Amino acid sequence: MAPVPDSRPIVISGPSGVGKGTLYGRLFQNHPDTFTLSVSHTTRGPRPGETDGVHYHFVTKEAFETLKQADGFIENAKFGDNYYGTSKQTIEEQKAKGKVTVLDIEVEGVKQIQAQNYPARYVFIAPPSEEALEQRLRGRGTESEESIQKRLKQAKVELEYAKVPGIHEKIIVNDDLDKAYQELEEFVFAQPKA
Repeated sequence: MAPVPDSRPIVISGPSGVGKGTLYGRLFQNHPDTFTLSVSHTTRGPRPGETDGVHYHFVTKEAFETLKQADGFIENAKFGDNYYGTSKQTIEEQKAKGKVTVLDIEVEGVKQIQAQNYPARYVFIAPPSEEALEQRLRGRGTESEESIQKRLKQAKVELEYAKVPGIHEKIIVNDDLDKAYQELEEFVFAQPKA
């Protein structure tokens, strides 16, 4: 396939369990020299098996705050007692290597990136229905009932946000994985709009 004509990062959002990771994982597998997943900064400690610079950039709260104050993040958030953020430098380093960075971002992160007018392309992955999403979450077998309900509540917020005109350039309904992947691939290899 031809090189990506548009090197702006690709911001992928959508509810938990919708298949975002499966879709961009296939993109990385089919085009390993073209796409890379954003490696976020975090103040949490590494878990067993995690490597600094591969899974996350592990930093102190002080270092995170310094980077935040210097406008070094395109988005950042606090989950629990830890901070997470996507640095502009990380994206620029990948762009210099000829790679397009893919960001798997929550709705609040999408809002932050758009508020900065950061040049990116936005795609939303939607479930065929809320019922199908619930079946997928339950089918994982890894979630407590409380966690499933929390994720479904958040999914409603995300699905409503996806309906706002002008937010996402593309909405892909992941009803059929091969069809959804084809739509994603066509989107990322499309010519930029003038």
